[in-house]
Amino acid sequence: MENGETRIKTKKSREELLELLVVIMLGVTAILTAWSSWVSGLHGSNQAENYTTSNNLSAEGNSEYNAAMQNLMQDMMLYNEVNGLMIDLHFAESKRDAEEAEKIDWKIEELITGNMSDAMADAFDWAMAESAATGESVSPFDKEGFVDSYFETANDLIAESDELLAQGNWDNGNADAYALSTVIFSVVLFLLGISGTFKSMRNKRLVLIVAGVAFVVGAVYMASVPMPTGFNLSSFFSR
Repeated sequence: MENGETRIKTKKSREELLELLVVIMLGVTAILTAWSSWVSGLHGSNQAENYTTSNNLSAEGNSEYNAAMQNLMQDMMLYNEVNGLMIDLHFAESKRDAEEAEKIDWKIEELITGNMSDAMADAFDWAMAESAATGESVSPFDKEGFVDSYFETANDLIAESDELLAQGNWDNGNADAYALSTVIFSVVLFLLGISGTFKSMRNKRLVLIVAGVAFVVGAVYMASVPMPTGFNLSSFFSR
């Protein structure tokens, strides 16, 4: 009789312990599910912000690129015009036509001072010095880095856009990873919820073992995924 009562008490004690374990796992899993879902949303928010900023910078960079290309073409046309006038100047000087030479020289001066940018004027002076030193025709656009200087602003904007796009892709991947963790924890909650419907202790234990394995997998996987850039939990309570 005593052995029977002892077995009943032992069985009841095991059932109560199992129920306590289920309750604890339910609470912890519910918290981790909410946490995973929230962090996934933060990553998604960062992704949307980075994609939007990236698109804006890309559009601005393309606009700057088109403007730079237009400026380059204008400077090339200006140089061709000045170069043509310099040929006329040499011809007038060879004919000793001082009046015509003075007229052409004035046109050249006006074009250089009134239409050339400082960068173009510096490159033009460099080309004239190189031509005098080498005896060969040298273009301002032969100067190292001069043509690239037209596109510096555009290239910087496009590079920043690409960087933010990559950051957005990173946030997108992490948001998906946290969403997967949320799914795993939801499965754990489901298994813990149905465990109480089984009368057989063996079946309960089997379901709890599966739930426990899924819980560990979800927790380890979630812990391996980085938090959003600039994440600071205390900042949400200081607003």
